[in-house]
This record gives sequence, C-alpha cells and structure tokens, in this order.
Amino acid sequence: MTVNTHIEDFHGLPVLDFSSTVDGGAALPEPGAVAWKIAVEYETEQDWITRWGQFLDRVDTTAVTAVVVGAWSPEEPESFAGPLAAILAAAERLPALRGLFIGDITYEESEISWIDMVDVTPVLTAFPLLTELVVRGAAQEWVEGEGIGLQPVRHEHLRALRFESGGLPGEVPRAVAASELPALERLEFWLGVANYGGSTRLADLEPFLDGTRFPALRHLGLQNSEIQDEIAAALAHAPVVARLESLNLSMGVFTDQGATALLDGQPLTHLKSLDLHHHFLSRPVQDRLREALPGVEIDLSEGGNPADRWQYVAVAE
Repeated sequence: MTVNTHIEDFHGLPVLDFSSTVDGGAALPEPGAVAWKIAVEYETEQDWITRWGQFLDRVDTTAVTAVVVGAWSPEEPESFAGPLAAILAAAERLPALRGLFIGDITYEESEISWIDMVDVTPVLTAFPLLTELVVRGAAQEWVEGEGIGLQPVRHEHLRALRFESGGLPGEVPRAVAASELPALERLEFWLGVANYGGSTRLADLEPFLDGTRFPALRHLGLQNSEIQDEIAAALAHAPVVARLESLNLSMGVFTDQGATALLDGQPLTHLKSLDLHHHFLSRPVQDRLREALPGVEIDLSEGGNPADRWQYVAVAE
C-alpha cells in the first residue's frame, strides 16, 4: 500500500503549490492565506533549492505561517540534507512560521520507504515558535543518508507532532519520549513494518501510555503497525487514555483480538472520536464497538477480510 494523494490542507490553510502558481503566471495570494508548498516536478531539471530561493524572493515570508515541503528530488531519491540546510539558513526570514510539513510526496514521486530523510532536530531548534511539525520519510536501511531521525529536544511551543514512515526506527519514539514538550497536544506515529526498517516495539511506546509524559496531550495516534493488537491491549489499561479526547489506531493489522482487549479494558465513552479505519474486524466485533460507544465517532471504514491469511498495514513500501 502507498501514499497516493498530496495533502490539500495543512495547519488550517489550503495548500498552494508555489511552482505551478508562478510558472502559470497566476497572481500570488496574501502570504498568510495559504500553506506554501515548495516542490519540484518528477523527471525535470528543476532544482528544489533554486525554487526555495525564488519563494523567499517573491513572497513576503515574514507573514508566512505554514510551509509544505514536497518532492526535492526530480529523479532518483536524494538526501533532504541540502533542502534542510536551505530552510535553516532562512529561519530569520520566517519569523511567523508555525506549521511545517516535510515530505508531501506520493508514491509516483517516491515510495515512502525511499524518501531520503535526515535527523530533523535542527528544525525544532531553529524555529522555537513552531507549533506543528509533520515528517515523512524512510529508515536508514533504505536510503543512502542517515534516515529519518530525532534527538531529545526541549521545545516550548510545539503542539502537534507526527512522524509518517513505512518503517519507523525505534530511536524516533524514544527520542520523543525523552524530549521536553510541555505544550504537546497531538502526537502520532506511523510505525510501519520491520521489512522497511520499522524497529519500534511496544516498550518504546510505553512512556506515552503511563500518563506522566506530555501533560497537555489530548490526541494519540499509534498507527500503521503490525503490532496493532498489542498496542490496543496496552492501551486498555493505560492511564493516558482517561485524558485523551481522541485516539487513532488506524492503518494497521487490527483484529478482533485487539478490539476485544480494548473493549474489555477501561471505559472509552469519554472519547470524541476513535479512528480504526483500515482494519480486519469481524462484523460482530464492529457491532459491539458501536453498541459500547454510542456517543463516540468511530471510523470503521476500509475493513479487510478477517479470514485473510495476508493482513497488512496501510502504508509500507
């Protein structure tokens, strides 16, 4: 399974592709009215860093609040190290930046497990007022560079953090758990599979479950995993659940075993939403979920056959 569409909205704003807008001769909107996407087209001679420079020159970046980094490699996957250095060098020209999405790349541009990501800790140090960060990329085993990474960091203002991967190294959630993020309200991990470098284990997630980390946390997403049933069983008695408003266990190998453990655990009726899309639940268990949680918005779309021998996560390669 793959990522096959680009995001259309980010940080509460519509996404505007800077390159297509400029090349098409269209007028540029007000700087704070859109999330600016900087990307190069596949199989062209365009250069991402050149496009980034054009963006800095053409737009009043002092008023830009959201940036989306799209494909930076026109052909074969290239490291994000160069684009990252360019973004960091422009930090003083982006004083209003609050949302940054790195890697809005579909499978037609690069499979998720070939997106040559790097350690993104410098982003958080260079932008101390950032409130939302999304990073999509591959583990080190699948790229020529260092792979998706993070070091423990303190950041006073970050409210939403998401790592998307077809195989998330355990070092990433461990670094998040060791970070000081007092404002963090939303945390999501796409864990992926071992075959694409995913080494995150349940023990790596336990710091997020005991309720002692991130006192402002109201949304938790532990998604796209082969161990979805184990995660659900752990959440059934996890102290953090009592203060969550929403829980996302979607995109993984989630079966009747995990759903039953979740339902037999602590009450979930306080949740506003429970996202379980892409699952392998039988009809009786789906019905039991709906009956047990009548006031909760439950997403049970994209159900697979519980009898299938081959059960898979939504996004891997």
